Amino acid sequence: MLGRAGKVDERCHGHRRRLIGQHDLEFHVRDEPHPRGAYSAPSLEFVSTWDPGAGVVELPDGRHVRGTGWRRPRGGVPVPDFAVYLLGRDPRIEGWPCRWVRWRDFGRPASTEAALDALREAHRRAGTERVEVACGAGVGRTGTALAVLAIEAGLDAEEAVGWVRAHYHPRAVETRRQRRWLDEIARHRE
Repeated sequence: MLGRAGKVDERCHGHRRRLIGQHDLEFHVRDEPHPRGAYSAPSLEFVSTWDPGAGVVELPDGRHVRGTGWRRPRGGVPVPDFAVYLLGRDPRIEGWPCRWVRWRDFGRPASTEAALDALREAHRRAGTERVEVACGAGVGRTGTALAVLAIEAGLDAEEAVGWVRAHYHPRAVETRRQRRWLDEIARHRE
């Protein structure tokens, strides 16, 4: 069924992982019923994942997101499939799909609605794509955004702050304004 293109490394609940060359591909096999009741062939959904390390965190719901700083060199880290940049100015990225959220250093986003829309898209896409979230240094705004993703994954604001500090950076969510903003986000989710 898998052919000779690669070797299956893992197999669990319809989820498979295959190493092909230098690319680590994951895919889900779905057995979907045919509309008329007949058997239909399984469909494949390809998943692009991050290698562990380099700022990659596993959210409480199992999705993986890479947090980083815009000013940090990429090094050998592959480009994301989607990114959210939390900066005072548009980074003008053209190499991959991304969203820019106007968000000044040590503050909160200029528009809560725009920030939540971008972060919810990032959360949704993190299930099947390499998603990156970045601010200037990769600590305060990035940590706050990762805490929002943890809230989207089911944590309350206090748990999300503790989680992001334990799993991403001990100084994540740097200011009281950022902490209050997370409290507002969590209240609106309830």
